[in-house]
Amino acid sequence: MAIRRILIANRGEIALRIHRAAHEMGIETVAVHSTADADAMHVRLADHAVCIGPPAAADSYLNIAAIISAAEITGADAIHPGYGFLSENAKFAEIVEAHDIAWIGPKPEHIRTMGDKVEAKRTAGKLGLPLVPGSDGAVETIEEARKVAEECGYPVLAKAASGGGGRGMKVIQNEDELETQISQAKSEAKAAFGDDTVYIEKYLGNPRHIEFQVFGDGNGNAIHLGERDCSLQRRHQKVLEEAPSPVITPEERERMGMICANAMADMGYRGAGTIEFLWEDGEFYFIEMNTRLQVEHPVTEAITGLDLVREQIRIADGKPLSVTQDELRFTGHAIECRINAEDPFTFAPSPGQVTYYHAAGGMHVRVDSGLYAGYRIPPYYDSMIAKLIVYGRTREGCIMRLRRALEEMVVEGVKTSIPLHEELLRQPDVLSGDYSIKWLEEWLKDRDA
Repeated sequence: MAIRRILIANRGEIALRIHRAAHEMGIETVAVHSTADADAMHVRLADHAVCIGPPAAADSYLNIAAIISAAEITGADAIHPGYGFLSENAKFAEIVEAHDIAWIGPKPEHIRTMGDKVEAKRTAGKLGLPLVPGSDGAVETIEEARKVAEECGYPVLAKAASGGGGRGMKVIQNEDELETQISQAKSEAKAAFGDDTVYIEKYLGNPRHIEFQVFGDGNGNAIHLGERDCSLQRRHQKVLEEAPSPVITPEERERMGMICANAMADMGYRGAGTIEFLWEDGEFYFIEMNTRLQVEHPVTEAITGLDLVREQIRIADGKPLSVTQDELRFTGHAIECRINAEDPFTFAPSPGQVTYYHAAGGMHVRVDSGLYAGYRIPPYYDSMIAKLIVYGRTREGCIMRLRRALEEMVVEGVKTSIPLHEELLRQPDVLSGDYSIKWLEEWLKDRDA
């Protein structure tokens, strides 16, 4: 049975993005929202809207019972989780499917496997993905940790098996630091995720963050859509993303892309996924897999011409992949700037009322945002309020267009990260593509010195 009505279990720009794709396919949408989001753009545009709770995410966007009830009372036959919130919650996916509602996402067992970093690493190794040298699973004792660290060679990294965002992650420079840093990593992991399991891997000195977009039909067929470079990060949070990477050769793209696609085919993977690697000196090292749509998916759409949300919906509806690997072409260059409601250099959140808003426009300029003049940005959620995505035939042309678009974009009433992006695009290392995951934090430190 064809999907006719999708409940969007999310908010902000991604909820609006899903609504637009659905309507272009002739599918109705249901917006769920907290009381704080009653005036949000996706709520205004959706065919149906249901309030599912007060502002706190735990009482609304993470409230599984309320979301399932909203789907049932509105007759939704599918749920799209977007990213964040419940998008990688295997239990939620199972509950959705148990209610005979189509889950627009990967199979629950794959969400569960890849959500556990230790199990994900083990699975990735079996599937032939290159791994960072490190422990084969969790380290239970200091003696075991010491042995792994000696085999890898210092420095090493202690990482929480659950969760991300840099929490439960500690760099260990030498044996003297080992016990203290592992203890701190375990404490942080326990506090953040309720699980103090940690594992150890080789700490790479100056890597880039390269990720491959993959899609599977759930029946053993899978493709890759090339790579994205997400190395400009602050506190493990991406700030600017581009595709293709300035450092990856066509041969590397083909080789690694096919390794990723074949791994997904072997898994029987369904829907969209992103396999993330650290890259250093021509070598790739698997770090994790995200079993959902990524914030930065528009840069892949720009260089492939493929609508990834539409593809997600098609696959959830039991249809085959709309393109084969041989039919995919990568053309031009795309860059995405994440626009956050925050001070551009102290990064202090800046919620409040938008008094004036003007989106950038022109050829090959895309703004994904639910902003409008008069909208009040709530203080309860992630600070990202817009994504500015620009395409050019060359990287240089793309950067020139992005500079112009940033000049045009106006958000008044709150502070935004637009000035940060404008300054980044004046830095020689960014212009040349010569940066790593450490570059932004070091530049910010030097700038503030």
